[in-house]
Parts: sequence; structure tokens; C-alpha cells
Amino acid sequence: MQSPSDLAGRSQHQFPNVCHQQREGRRDKPRRSSQRTRAGKMPSLLEGIEAKYGRDSEDFELDIPILYVTRSNNAVPPVLVFNDFGIDSAGSEESLKSKCQNVQELDLAQNSLSQWAEVMTILRIMPRLRFANLSFNEFKKGISDDLLNGGFPKLKSLILNGTHIDWDSVRKLVTRIPSLEELHLSLNGYTYVDLADINKESPVLHEGIKKLYFTDNNVSSWREISKLGQAFPNLETLILADCPVTCLDVSSPPSSLETTPRYYRCESECEGSSRNVDSPHHWFRNLKFMNLNNSLLSSWDDIDRLACFPKLEHLRLHGLPLFDEHCPEFTKHERRQLLIARLPNIRTLNGGGEICHDDREDAERAFIRRYMDKPESDRPERYNDLVGLHGKLDPLVSIDLSPEKKVKITLIHGNKSELKCLDVYQTVAELKQKLEPHVKIPASKMKLYYVDQDLKAIHGPEDMRFPNKMIYSYNIKHGDEIIVDSKI
Repeated sequence: MQSPSDLAGRSQHQFPNVCHQQREGRRDKPRRSSQRTRAGKMPSLLEGIEAKYGRDSEDFELDIPILYVTRSNNAVPPVLVFNDFGIDSAGSEESLKSKCQNVQELDLAQNSLSQWAEVMTILRIMPRLRFANLSFNEFKKGISDDLLNGGFPKLKSLILNGTHIDWDSVRKLVTRIPSLEELHLSLNGYTYVDLADINKESPVLHEGIKKLYFTDNNVSSWREISKLGQAFPNLETLILADCPVTCLDVSSPPSSLETTPRYYRCESECEGSSRNVDSPHHWFRNLKFMNLNNSLLSSWDDIDRLACFPKLEHLRLHGLPLFDEHCPEFTKHERRQLLIARLPNIRTLNGGGEICHDDREDAERAFIRRYMDKPESDRPERYNDLVGLHGKLDPLVSIDLSPEKKVKITLIHGNKSELKCLDVYQTVAELKQKLEPHVKIPASKMKLYYVDQDLKAIHGPEDMRFPNKMIYSYNIKHGDEIIVDSKI
């Protein structure tokens, strides 16, 4: 049987790590298919099941190709996938119940479901259901309390991406699903978080949820994000890719997009409590994995705040403004070293392999040398920690092994030869383009040969036949020659 994560991956849109190197525009809702019954109505789940696994009548016909599966009894398999079938209702509850007693995984993504009554009927008649994907069905109305009677005792994974489900409905659902471990709320257009129960004047508390996917919502304040940790205290995985989080400082004012935030203090916490509820990690004591790709973090202070999350070991930070604003001249390797040095507890970074002892030590030593000549006021706090660990280091001897940018060579074409100043940071194809008007040979018909003055008696001319090869890779130096010829 396929795992819930495999099924989720097959039925959902994948979120960038969105390639996610740059923030993409808002995704449109997936195109609805136009499957309808012969009578012109959208099909029910029951009709979809009967069309796919055998039917007793020909009162309907789905306008899609169906692979028929003959079964010896009335039951259907434990994994049901009806992605983009146009389904808008459950169908006969009694007939569904007789067929779906053994269903454990259900994918109804990208259908036409809009009424919670139909969804609750479907979920309720599947007593063994562990995984449900309802992504990209539009739920404009909230869930009424009477629809939640009975609960869903075995449901562990619920995917609600792109459904625009409101917070009140989210709260009602999670409180009625005691076994829930994985919740997907991505692409729902949220600008704030509100999981509080107005009647009880207290936030939702669900200790079973360990994975929360919140990709591509418009929440920018960490104060709002912290409410997710408050509601789900045992959260281990938090995916915030493509959320415009600007900083991790919970004392910063909320964005203009965020409305009516509500906060609650536990009765046991008095005004003088020593517990620092203003720390960004206060509500994320058990978090092990976090994805902040393409967020708007732009300060090294936020990286230092991430270092304080007590159990955080796996982190993704691609596409931050921080790198463009504070270290645009650094290579990817140098940026990675800066992050590793500031994040002592992180074991994997940006999806790479586990950070070994030697890599961490190299990064920490490079960090010390980067700041050792700067004024003490410009040194981050981490600098003193690392000096205490590795001691004061001697500066490295600077040796520039990069090739010269320009060299003087002799250009030979036919009976003519002349001195030229050659830029070695270009490709062979680019050099041919520049020589074309000078030697009157089309670049596509031109051949170039490199002659090393020190080795020409041994090797002779070298055919520069690779158009994308950089000129400096030939180790060209002052006094060497390039011969221009025409292809036959």
C-alpha cells in the first residue's frame, strides 16, 4: 500500500523548493475538468466508484476514460484516487457505506465539492480512513457543528490546500479529529492566524499534530505564526515556504494585511512570570524541521534567533533577501559557511547531506577570520562563542590563483599577424563572434587554434573546438598565439 505522503505527493501541486529560488506569482486554481453524467449533472463519488470498479446500471456515463476493475465482492480497494473527476457530492450514503468500509486513503483533490455536508458524509462512512486529500475544492461556507457528530477516530492526515477554508472551520475540524498528525493548509490566502474558540476564550490545543504545511499564505508576522505553535505544541515539522515572513521578532508590529489578532495568557502565567513568551521559539519547543524558503528574512539577527530553537535540526533557507542585501559578493559555499557557523545545532541545511564535523569546524574557523579584523562593535555574538571554542586564529595568507583577465597574444590570419589584447573570461563562441567582422569569416565557418609558445615545438597548435569552453581554461598567457582559419 502506498504511504499517505506518496499519495499526497502524487495528487497535489508540488511547492517550490518552489524550484523556489525566486518567489513565484500566486498560483491559479487548477483547471476543473468537465466530467458530467449523461444527464448533464456532475457525478457523485458513488457514481465515480461504480464507473471505475463496476456498476449495476447504465443510468449515467462519465465523460472520461475509465479503467474498469472487476472485483469479486462489493467492496472497493483501500486506496481510492478520484483526482479531477468533477465530483460534487457523496451519492447514496447507504450504498457508499457498503462499498467503502475498508478504505484507508482517499484522494478527492481538484473536484467540485463545495458543501461540507457532502464531505462529512463521505468521511463518516469510511471508519478506517487514515488519509484524506480535499485540496482545491472550494469551500466558501463554514462547517456547522451538527455535521461533526461522530468524529473521525482514525484520520491521521488531512490535506486542505487551496480550499480557502476559514479558520473557524479549521478549528472545528481539528478538535474533532483526535488522531490527526499531519495537516496541510497551504495556498489558502490567509493573512492572519485565528484558532481561538470565541465561546471558550481560549486557543485550540491539539497535541497530536506533528506536521503542518502552510506554504504560500500571506502571513508576514511571526506573532501570527506563533499561534500555530501555541495550538499545536508538539509540532515537529513546519513548512512556511513562500510566506512573506519579514522577521522572527515577535515584538515587531503586525503587517497591515493582518487583522484582528487575538492573544491569550494561560491562567498560570502572571504579569511577572519569568517565562519569556516573547521569544520566537517559545511555542515551538519540539520543532525539528522548518522550511523558510523564499520568505522575506533580511537580517542576520533572524538567523541567530533560529539558533535558539531548542530541537531544530533541519532547516531550509533558500531565496532570502538576506543574501542579496548583506552578502551579494559571496559564493554559495561562503554563504553556506556563514549559516553553518551561526547555527550550531543544525544537522542538515537546504536539503544537503548531514553537516559533518570537519565541515562545521571549517565554517566556524572561516567565520572567525571573517570578523577578526572588524571593530568589536561589528562582531556578532557568535564570534566570541567560536573564539572561546577554537581560540584566536592567525589570518590566512592570501594567494590569488585566478587567471589574469586580459593577456596580449598574437592573432594570425592568413599572412597577417597582429598583437591583440584578449579577454580570457569569454567562451570560444563569443571570441569567434567578436573576430567575425575583423577576419571576414562567419563565426559558424571559423576555426581557431591555440599555440603555446613554450610547447609549440612539442605539441603544435591546439584546436579550440569546444564553443562553450572558457578561453582562460587553455591557460593562455602573454606572448601566445591564436590562429584563425576557415572551415573547408
